[in-house]
Amino acid sequence: MATSAHSFSGRPLHIPPLPCPFPSETNEHAVEVDAESHTWLAASHMLKGAETIEHFRRSKIGMLAARTNPAVPRDSLRLINDWYNWLFAFDDAFCEGELMGHRASALARALPPLLEILDGRRDPDESDAFGLALQELLHRISELATPAQVDRWRTTVKEYLFAQIWEAANREVDLIPTPEDYVMMRRITGATYTCFALIDVGGGYRLEAEEWHHPDVRMLSDLACDLIGWDNDLLSYAKERGNDKARHNLVTVLATHKSLTLQDALVEVAQMHNEAVAAFLDRRLALDLWATLPVRKYVRGLEHWVRGHIEFSLGSARYIGAWPDDTRWPRAV
Repeated sequence: MATSAHSFSGRPLHIPPLPCPFPSETNEHAVEVDAESHTWLAASHMLKGAETIEHFRRSKIGMLAARTNPAVPRDSLRLINDWYNWLFAFDDAFCEGELMGHRASALARALPPLLEILDGRRDPDESDAFGLALQELLHRISELATPAQVDRWRTTVKEYLFAQIWEAANREVDLIPTPEDYVMMRRITGATYTCFALIDVGGGYRLEAEEWHHPDVRMLSDLACDLIGWDNDLLSYAKERGNDKARHNLVTVLATHKSLTLQDALVEVAQMHNEAVAAFLDRRLALDLWATLPVRKYVRGLEHWVRGHIEFSLGSARYIGAWPDDTRWPRAV
């Protein structure tokens, strides 16, 4: 059973660059939508205390929405921004919280009400802040999306929620998963697919079921999901180390199971990033031979997500401020 933890010590750490050939763009409505969405989040009672609310305000999660969805209309950006805020708040409260996040049984018991709300089978209790916000978001997505698109999003959210039990079970026994298990589960635990399911919804077009499930689209989606998850693990390692021993982080997984130093593990994650970018570009060439316009738009949305996430993370106090002051950063991605 691997249960080791890695500390900051010795020479200053070098954060390796994450080269990304995709365009860097920001939605023109970023600032005002971020402010509106934060007001919505603060009023939802999902965050406990003024300090937490201020931490979320400084995190500017709206910039993640704006960078990953640079071309969507204002109303769509606001909906997407609110969904991202729900995910970050849920992650902090349920997945990384001391009481809930470390007890798989407690987390499992907390999920049925959320699943029933997603299916429209029950209304949340008045005291259930996350359930109330989830129901509101479901109604807003349903107004904008087709029934098939809503079902696609609902399915990805359920997968994300169930995956949190796996993480909680690992925390309960202080287990660091193997690289093989971790890479497979990271695609689900990070909630990235719940956001991918809103790319066409926010863009005002529709990806048909046969397009969503096409092998080329699946492969590109998985590669984009891998890139976002691994890049997040690299850039957020210091933050996660503080409250979860970073056990669900590729840096820790590689350092533990491959007996690497922290610096060498950071470099290996960056190398995996480079290989995934190359694989994405190769697969996109195959897709270009048959892709419809909606598919091309969706793939461009994946590219915006990969690049936008890097840009957001490098500018976010949520992640960067947790690293030692002498950490050395790349000049550009």
